[in-house]
Amino acid sequence: MFKQLSRLPCRSTSTQLAPGSQRYLQTKKQHSLPAAYYRGGTSRAVFFKQEDLPADKKDWAPIFRSVIGSPDPHGRQLDGLGGGISSLSKVCVVGASTHDEADVDYTFISLGIKNTDVDYSSNCGNMSSAVGPFAVDAHVFPLQNPSPDSASVRIHNTNTGKIIHSSFPVVDGEAAASGDFAIDGVAGTAARVQLDFINPAGSVTGKLLPTGNVVDTFDGIRATCIDVGNPCVFVQALDLGVSGNLTPDEITAHPDLLLRLDSIRRQAGVKMGIADEIGEVPGSIPKICIVATPSTSDSRDIKQRQTSADVDLLARALSVGQPHKAVPITVALALAAAARVPQSTVAGVVDEDPVDSTGITIGHASGNLLVGANFDVDGVLTSATVFRTARRLFEGRIFWKNDS
Repeated sequence: MFKQLSRLPCRSTSTQLAPGSQRYLQTKKQHSLPAAYYRGGTSRAVFFKQEDLPADKKDWAPIFRSVIGSPDPHGRQLDGLGGGISSLSKVCVVGASTHDEADVDYTFISLGIKNTDVDYSSNCGNMSSAVGPFAVDAHVFPLQNPSPDSASVRIHNTNTGKIIHSSFPVVDGEAAASGDFAIDGVAGTAARVQLDFINPAGSVTGKLLPTGNVVDTFDGIRATCIDVGNPCVFVQALDLGVSGNLTPDEITAHPDLLLRLDSIRRQAGVKMGIADEIGEVPGSIPKICIVATPSTSDSRDIKQRQTSADVDLLARALSVGQPHKAVPITVALALAAAARVPQSTVAGVVDEDPVDSTGITIGHASGNLLVGANFDVDGVLTSATVFRTARRLFEGRIFWKNDS
């Protein structure tokens, strides 16, 4: 017969033992809000309706951190919906428009992974592709026709003040998911989303060339600082002494490349007027990108379909200090504009005869991307067009802890 164990003292279910201590802490019920999770281009983000969030935006940050799982010293964000890389550590908020030329407002938030950063300083072009579909699916943008086969949503990005037109197919009152359009970096095919960025120059600084120069020099490296979609810095692989077709893993493994690029980026951020001091430059902008001329015979270029017959240039971008697995859409917009600026570091690697006459074809870490650019008679970029895909992954209620 088993000996009866002595009964342990009962404790309320509202308390829990703090590891390594005899103190008991009051537990709290989780909070929840309606939310959705979308893939947009080569990124993913949690979406909220603005009306469901606290009225005071100062109260948003702790919600977003807990939802995404930041900060996480392990860099995995296992306690939230982030994925441990910058392209998966994002939140989007969509609400009623405050702009006369838009149907909805859209605010993008980038969250640090290992730190507490909640960054409102820039837009995400990839996640912009999911804003229109979310607006339709969540009824933020009511469809006028009871059974339309397409929708066109005018989006006001509050981060930059810019307007984006999003056009996509609709099925039974919801944004279509299935289709035959593929983008490099995402498996399979889906419905095509057309994004037209209207007058994208001067998104943050108000100027196409914020420093007043076509080329500046930082740490002995020539750089073109340009603001289209987001402020960006373009440096040539040749000047850095590296190959233009490095993989993200190779960039990470390089002994000093990331440190050099971040030093250049921060100095450029100060000269562009984004911050007063190097230490105050945000992690998300300016973005920095290595550019190079594609070869005709390099075996890796051939394998990746990124020879001079396939693409106009090679680009390897960073996003919040990490090598991007593809290319941020805002960087692609800036590349298209910089290619038309004589003597810029981008123009210096692009042939005058483009692969596709409708725009510039970029060879990035996961494939190729065509950016259609429209210029007026004075050479001013009036709009830029990219095609992406987006899909709703789930919707319901999302939970977060409040440990404060």
